[in-house]
Amino acid sequence: MIPRPNPIQEIKASFRVHPVTALLGPRQCGKTTLARFMAEQEPSTFFDLENPVDIQRLSVPMQTLKDLSGLVIIDEVQRKPELFDLLRVLVDRPEHHSRFLLLGSASPHLIKGVSESLAGRIGFVDLAGFKLREVGGQNRDRLWMRGGLPRAFLADSDDESLRWRESFIRTFLERDIPQFGINIPAETLRRFWTMVAHYHGQVWNAAEFARSLGTAENTARRYLDILAGAYMVRVLPPWFENLKKRQVKAPKIYIRDSGLFHSLLQISSLSDLQGNPKVGASWESFALEHVVEAFHVRDVYFWATHAGAELDLMVQAKGKRYGFEFKYTDAPGRKRSMHIAIEDLRLEHLWVIYPGDQKYTLDDRITAIPMEEALSLLNV
Repeated sequence: MIPRPNPIQEIKASFRVHPVTALLGPRQCGKTTLARFMAEQEPSTFFDLENPVDIQRLSVPMQTLKDLSGLVIIDEVQRKPELFDLLRVLVDRPEHHSRFLLLGSASPHLIKGVSESLAGRIGFVDLAGFKLREVGGQNRDRLWMRGGLPRAFLADSDDESLRWRESFIRTFLERDIPQFGINIPAETLRRFWTMVAHYHGQVWNAAEFARSLGTAENTARRYLDILAGAYMVRVLPPWFENLKKRQVKAPKIYIRDSGLFHSLLQISSLSDLQGNPKVGASWESFALEHVVEAFHVRDVYFWATHAGAELDLMVQAKGKRYGFEFKYTDAPGRKRSMHIAIEDLRLEHLWVIYPGDQKYTLDDRITAIPMEEALSLLNV
C-alpha cells in the first residue's frame, strides 16, 4: 500500500469536529483501501453496500447501528441515501459512542438528503487518485500518463493500464451512473464525455455542445453537472470583478484524471502524448490538480479578458491572491499578460509551473518552478 498520510490526517481532524465524516472521490481512487487501513488501527465495523450480505444487515438499519461503538464505516453510501436521516437521529443521542465514516463516489449535490439531513454534523474530505507527493517525483511522467487511479498507476505495463482505464470508463457509464438514479444512455454520456476531452482546458460553450449532441443547452449543462458531481470533470469558474474590462464569464472544463483524459483521446503512451496537440492542455490540468490539492482550498478560479489577458489559475489563501501559469516548455519566459494579471488582480506572486528541474526568477513577483516544488507552496 502506498502511504497516504494527508487524507488520514484530514479525516481525523474532521472527526474532532463532527461525528460523521464523508470521504468523497471518484470510483476506484482508493477510498476503501484507506478506510480499511484506518479500521485496522482501532475497533471498527465495516459495511459495504455493494456486498449483498451487508445490504441485508442494513435492511433494518436502526437495529443494526444503534448499539455500535468505535468507528463505523459505510462504503458506497450513495446507494442507500435513506441512511442519512437515521444517522442524524443516532449521532444526536446524548449517549452515542460511535463515529461514522461514509465513503461515496458522488458529490453531496448528487446524493439527495446528505446536506440537509446531516447539516452541522458532517465534515467532508475529498480524495482523488495518487498525487506526486505520494508516489515520488521519479514517477512523475508515469503518474501523468496513467493518471492517479491506483490500479491504472500500479499496472504492470502501459498496455495493461490502458485496458483497465477503458474498462473503468465503460463500467462507470453502464453501472455507476444508473446507481445515482440517472437514466441517460451510456453511449450518449460517453459521447459527451469524449467531447469534453476534446474541449479540455477550454471555455465551456453550452450552445456548441448542444448543437453537436442535438439537445437543448440545459441538457448539455445537466450532463456536465453529472460528470462534475461524479468527480470526473472539473468545472473551473471564472473570476471577474469591476476592472472596466470585458472579462470571460463562462467556466473552463477539464477531465480531472489525466489517465482517463488520455484514454478518451486514445493516447496510449508518453511518446504519443508528447507528440499530440493536446500535450499542453494535459500538462495544464495535471499540474492544476496538484496545486489545488496542495493549497487545500475550494475557491479556485481562472481569469481572462476578451482582450487576451489571462491567468490559468488563481488561488486565494491566507487572505492573499496567488496566480499560476502551466507551461509545457523547457524554459518558460515572462509574458505581458502575466504582468497584467498581477496588476489587475493584485496578486501576491505568480508561479509558472513547467516540467524542468530548475527554479529561476522571471521578475520580482514571477518565478518559474518545477512541478515538484509546487507541492510545498502551501507554506507561502
